[in-house]
Amino acid sequence: MATTDAVLNAIDANLDASTERLFDLLRIKSVSTDPAFTSDCKRAADWLAGQLQSLGYKAEVRTTPGHPIVVGRAEAKRKDAPHVLFYGHYDVQPPDPLELWESDPFAPRLAEGKRGKEIVARGASDDKGQLMTFLEACRAFEANGGLPCHVTFLFEGEEETGSPSLPDFLATYKEELSAPDLALVCDTGMWNATTPAITVMLRGLVQEEATVHGPSHDLHSGMFGGPVINPIHILAKIIADLHDGDGRVAIPGFYDGVTELPEDVVEQWRNLDFDERAFLKEIGLTEPGGEGGRSVLEQIWARPACDVNGIFGGYTGRGTKTVLPAKASAKFSFRLVGTQDPKAIVEAFRAFVRERLPQDATVDFTSHGASGALQLPFGSEALNRARRALREEWDKDVVLIGCGGSIPIVGAFKRDLDMDTLMIGFALDDDRIHSPNEKYAFASFHKGARSWARVLAALAD
Repeated sequence: MATTDAVLNAIDANLDASTERLFDLLRIKSVSTDPAFTSDCKRAADWLAGQLQSLGYKAEVRTTPGHPIVVGRAEAKRKDAPHVLFYGHYDVQPPDPLELWESDPFAPRLAEGKRGKEIVARGASDDKGQLMTFLEACRAFEANGGLPCHVTFLFEGEEETGSPSLPDFLATYKEELSAPDLALVCDTGMWNATTPAITVMLRGLVQEEATVHGPSHDLHSGMFGGPVINPIHILAKIIADLHDGDGRVAIPGFYDGVTELPEDVVEQWRNLDFDERAFLKEIGLTEPGGEGGRSVLEQIWARPACDVNGIFGGYTGRGTKTVLPAKASAKFSFRLVGTQDPKAIVEAFRAFVRERLPQDATVDFTSHGASGALQLPFGSEALNRARRALREEWDKDVVLIGCGGSIPIVGAFKRDLDMDTLMIGFALDDDRIHSPNEKYAFASFHKGARSWARVLAALAD
């Protein structure tokens, strides 16, 4: 098997050809949400399967009720080598509004940006450029003795529309897809243009709606206001009780399963070049709210949260109407971390609301989904190897970051395949994904391929 240096040299020497292959994929209008582009999505899947087959790998385009999914398999030279599953998606967002693009969104081009060359096209960063960094690393290995790891490839065509076909697909092919030891997901980003990052935490989400009922029908506030309970007042009091004076969620048992971060991670976040005041200024604020004693990054990445997303009841039209409403509703979301149990959060929240209802008031609840948080163990051997590999490529310590939202496929891998995921990507915050003039830094593409080569070698070492 060739040395890692030989593989890296091959990536460098073939960069022009690698770029043209990416451009070929970017020219395919694989917009998943618009039926007018169904054939283009199929063409993108066929193109990717062809790329895998050209490297000597087994690859199939498998049908789903929606757009097809590509599944491939590559064998390492070593029979006892680790087995990884690499996930990416070939579908893209619609390019609209077209008039805001500086060039044809499906005619990829190299442009000069503030940090050097950039690849401009729809899907350049999300996710075709990211996906191709991994394929180009594999190509370089095959030209130099073969892969160090067994690899299963999974390329989806409905990520931008919520992956409706994926759950059944994972269930159907569970035995095949659960064979790998670890999943690799590239749909994430760097800390900045020169500092690599690994996303190690994804917050979970519970969404609840509560409707408080009072009198049998709306009433005149002059004739009934005072002695009659008002559902809006009741709901407002419940909402006010959700947090204590320090910004902590006051629901009993809410913090069960929430653990403190390792001190070295806290210190790393504390030393990042992140300006809290500038972050808040961009959204018209001056002081952070939320849980006292916690930094903005810690609150977003590693702490749970409770928010009211909407509240309504009574008369909300123009002008006034002296109505005492029969009911009032609010929508709530809870962001979860660690091992917080979504079902336990739902039960605790509903009990919290019921305990605060006065005589004659009732409440109905509607669930809008619940999923747990995900966290890669900080002491994971795979994580430590990936950190060392990225450090060698970028000459910077890797930042272990969290994600305030969720990446559904990572949850599916853990829930359905019992598989942890390394989330390593090379996108930048200003890549304008989902917006006109989407771009991917040429350095992200080039060094991304080199990074994956180092990571694969490190996982197999």
